[in-house]
Amino acid sequence: MNKNTSLVRLLGAVSLAALSSPAFADHTPLTLPDIEITAEAESTLTVPSLEEAREGLSRVPGGTEVVPAEDYRDGRAVNLKDVLDYVPGVFAQPKYGQEDMRLSIRGSGLSRNFHLRGIRLLMDGIPLNEADGGGDPQEIDPLSYLYTEVYKGGSALQYGAASLGGAVNFVSPTGYDAPSFLMRTEAGSFGTRRLQFATGGVEGNWDYYATPTFSSSNGFRDHSDQRYLRFNGNLGYRANADTETRFYLNVNRIDQDIPSSLTKDQALTDPTQTQASSFAQSTARDIDSLRFANRTAFRAGEWDMTLGASYTYKDLFHPLSFAIIDNLYQNAGLYARGTRHMGTKSRVTLGANLIAGINNAKQFANNGGKAGTLRNDVDEKSLNYELYGEIEQYVTEDLALIAGAQLNHSIRELDDKLLSNGDDSGRKSFTSVNPKLGAIWDVTPEAQLFTNLSRSSEPPTFSELNPSAMPGFADLDPQEAWTLEAGTRGQSGRFAWDVSVYRAWLENELQLFVTPLSGAGGYAVNADKTVHQGIELGASLLVAEKMIGEDALIWRQAYTLSDFHFDGDPVYGDNELPGAPRHYLRGELRYELGGFHIAPNVEWVPEGYYVDNANTESQKTDPYALLGLKAGYAFSNGVSIFADGRNLLDKTYISNTNARPVATPVDALYNPGDGRALYVGLEIRF
Repeated sequence: MNKNTSLVRLLGAVSLAALSSPAFADHTPLTLPDIEITAEAESTLTVPSLEEAREGLSRVPGGTEVVPAEDYRDGRAVNLKDVLDYVPGVFAQPKYGQEDMRLSIRGSGLSRNFHLRGIRLLMDGIPLNEADGGGDPQEIDPLSYLYTEVYKGGSALQYGAASLGGAVNFVSPTGYDAPSFLMRTEAGSFGTRRLQFATGGVEGNWDYYATPTFSSSNGFRDHSDQRYLRFNGNLGYRANADTETRFYLNVNRIDQDIPSSLTKDQALTDPTQTQASSFAQSTARDIDSLRFANRTAFRAGEWDMTLGASYTYKDLFHPLSFAIIDNLYQNAGLYARGTRHMGTKSRVTLGANLIAGINNAKQFANNGGKAGTLRNDVDEKSLNYELYGEIEQYVTEDLALIAGAQLNHSIRELDDKLLSNGDDSGRKSFTSVNPKLGAIWDVTPEAQLFTNLSRSSEPPTFSELNPSAMPGFADLDPQEAWTLEAGTRGQSGRFAWDVSVYRAWLENELQLFVTPLSGAGGYAVNADKTVHQGIELGASLLVAEKMIGEDALIWRQAYTLSDFHFDGDPVYGDNELPGAPRHYLRGELRYELGGFHIAPNVEWVPEGYYVDNANTESQKTDPYALLGLKAGYAFSNGVSIFADGRNLLDKTYISNTNARPVATPVDALYNPGDGRALYVGLEIRF
């Protein structure tokens, strides 16, 4: 056994030892030394402070997490894996670079490794998803946010979401908490370059924040060049102590070459390659998007009210090996929520969402990356009405009971404007009532027990209702589930923990598959009965402190046990569902001294996972362990530097896969992860 392998196993062993400790923890924020900024740091009515967000999540009877931007800004920060890697229960694995990824919480959208489903993405509480429920994570820039909130499963009810995975809310800085000037530059392996400018401030009753970012990379794999140009900003006006409005502008210009998936043998023998069709057909995903939103908060008597509105315009040009997808999305929404405080703790929340959208979806033959014969021309229309409410009543000083429900009515309508290849037109409506019951017991001022029972219901997206591989308007039922969850979180001395155990009973789980023979598009089916259950363990431990002056040694980790399987299926019995490993561990040991830090870390998948419903053993992914190392220094003048090494042992491994009913050795289902990489960065703020 060589020294490198021993080090990986040692880090893994330390992780398992920590899991058997008296507590399992929510990681302690890894903060750089305080830096003086020109604007006074305070919360606003429209954007809660980080501490207010933590307090709010502590009152949710289910799995939640808040991730401060400082947790990942001390290293490479290009995609949601960088943001969410230490949140147990979340599986975020990119296909390549910043491009599509499988983003799944508790097995949501497990068969999808593109255009996610089953999770509501929000920016400052306003949905980012398309109106049909799909979403594109690559439009989210991790450098543009103050912190990120994760609401697992039924915990997302407070935003009107009733999906299996829950919601992820990205919260923007304002002029009250942003530096007056920030400049950040990164460079690294695979031709990676990244640049951010940001500014914020307060002028009378107005405040502002703006940040353009640019990034480019040649990519680890052939034909994976990418260029991103983004802008995120907001402008707030505080009319008085009880009224505030904020306007948001988000712009994305994304140009990406995309490599093909590979067979298992290809991915493990030459992970940088792509199929010849990637070059011949100039496969790419190019997105131009523009989003306007407003969030207005005011106090009316005992009620705290929030009103919101949004409009998104997105143009997608997406050459694939079998066709060119040319989509024009327009989505709009209106949102209202009110919270009435009853006494010092109890409260009632009522809310409503109206979300509508249309996608002018065209598909052409791909003639060397140019649009050929028109093959499909449809308008996909979505309309969603959501009403929700929740009562939190403290029956004793330390015990709260929570009851809530969501009423959802969704309409999906397709208008086929090209009838020469058949009529795909159709219309379906879905109505559901999704109740939730929960309880929180404050065992001590620093420790809680919680439990909840919730129902979720998810209508199909148009990726499932209008599949190019299976003409027609698909006759699909909504995915429904009951989820029972129990857990604990808190802190005791050097330990902090966050533990959830859950079991979800699903009916009609939506599985999306690529057509085996043609590779064209995809088709969806409703599975019969399935079960998603698991354990989510977050932990942090102050191992030692004041060994050499004011220093500290901190261990943090996130472990996820996922057991997703069919439940007596006529064809697949109790087979495992494809798409995610049973065990997933992220661990980091961080040493801090003054402004200096160094942190070896490990990502460990000790057991591979299946890529098909049939559980074909030969096509299962292989286990892997990745060793990383971050180091940096924050000077007292607002300058900080970092180095971030990834996959230092240059391990060849599978990062992301497609799914099949039955997989064979010739199926191109696998996307290899990046090889050894090093990134360095410089940040200046004042």
